[in-house]
Amino acid sequence: MQLQMRTMWWKVVALVGITIVLLMVLTRIGWLVDERQGRQRAAEVGVAQAMAGAQVLLGPMLQRSCSETWTTVSGTGKEQRSTDERRDFTLSALPALLTVDGALEPVIRHRGLFKINGYEGKVTLQASWPTLAALVPRAEHAGQLSCEAPRMMVALSDARGLRAVQVRRGDEVLTVAPGTANGSYPRGLHAVLPEQVLDQPLQLQVALDLIGMTDFGLVPAAGATDVHLRSSWQHPSFGGRFLPVSSRLGPDGFEAHWQVSELATTALADALAGKALPQVVRDPEVDVRTYLAEMAPGGAAAGDARIADALAFSMVDPVNPYVMSDRAIKYGLMFIVLTFVCVALLEVLSARQVHPVQYLLVGLAMSLFFLLLLSLSEHLDFGLSYALAAGAAIGLLSAYGAAMLGAWMRGLAFGGLIAALYGVLFVLLSLEQAALLVGALLLFAVLAVVMMLTRRIDWYGLGGRALNAAVETR
Repeated sequence: MQLQMRTMWWKVVALVGITIVLLMVLTRIGWLVDERQGRQRAAEVGVAQAMAGAQVLLGPMLQRSCSETWTTVSGTGKEQRSTDERRDFTLSALPALLTVDGALEPVIRHRGLFKINGYEGKVTLQASWPTLAALVPRAEHAGQLSCEAPRMMVALSDARGLRAVQVRRGDEVLTVAPGTANGSYPRGLHAVLPEQVLDQPLQLQVALDLIGMTDFGLVPAAGATDVHLRSSWQHPSFGGRFLPVSSRLGPDGFEAHWQVSELATTALADALAGKALPQVVRDPEVDVRTYLAEMAPGGAAAGDARIADALAFSMVDPVNPYVMSDRAIKYGLMFIVLTFVCVALLEVLSARQVHPVQYLLVGLAMSLFFLLLLSLSEHLDFGLSYALAAGAAIGLLSAYGAAMLGAWMRGLAFGGLIAALYGVLFVLLSLEQAALLVGALLLFAVLAVVMMLTRRIDWYGLGGRALNAAVETR
């Protein structure tokens, strides 16, 4: 009896060691996934450097460069001196109403094995100012004022993405020049407004043909901002500080509508202060404490060097092979353990000994499934890659299970159990929001099946029966 218990405990220790080895194998495959993700990000950077990166728009904004000159008298009598002084300043005015209409169509680019999502299309900006009183200068030193003609500027993250621009003031087409003539926003365009009357309302239309990569954003720097965007991309991720008030998703793409009031944003003050354009972040993991600290009076948001608010969307690939492979590997250890449970259950029910080395080989076959999935998904559709990798693993384990358990029917039963596990894993990958629920139900179901199938087994006599079977086979 003591020998029987010792043999059983040695087998348990061996299985624990095998599980640790397989965990190391899964970890190394996970590192490989991280490496490939890093290469994909490097490919995205390479395409952005060669074409254009993510685009964030700010404007239109009116500006007027002015100067004031005056004479300062100091001293008395023969010591009296006159000094000419000058003050240069810029006046700015943001629109009371900004209406944006855009259609951005996806453009897929490849660098090696890696796919990078981009877009191209037209964005039309309609801006109106009921008054231009903000552009009327005021003397601070009772001096003489002189100002240039007002100019309109539009800033964006990467000016290389501009293919064509047209600026209209009513029916008049204005001449567009590169750069914004604003030191805070060096990239963009501007147009001078000749003979602009400052006591009359102004309406401008800016039509942009642009290209960009993956992400698009707009700063709501207006008294009221109304944005309509549409695209044939079927999987948008809406980001920024404001979600659309309405959106429609369908097989033909998406359409989204934003409305933002100046009462809900600090974008106007940030733009007038010359803060840098914001960055569009895809699916940010926001820490609650950090967010509350930023939103508190005097918090980090108040002193941030970037504009806080933006309306944005990203062209997210829901079946990114590296993201899906990484999620699959996170379930890897659980599924290897469940496979070992299946082997042990068949071992008990068939009264046939399975050596720890055979457990190791089964576990390695399960682990190599994830490597096959990663390598195939770089060349094929993820669903097809999953089916091929799972089919290879199921076929191998079914054939090996038949030899390991001594009968083809047992091998096919073992293969059926493995196929069921892979089916559940695919469901877990597809239902991200319900993954925890499905995983919990799976573990409960497995435990219930094991308990019901082994409820009449004499565990004390099992060791002796297995030992006798091992002696008879010698």
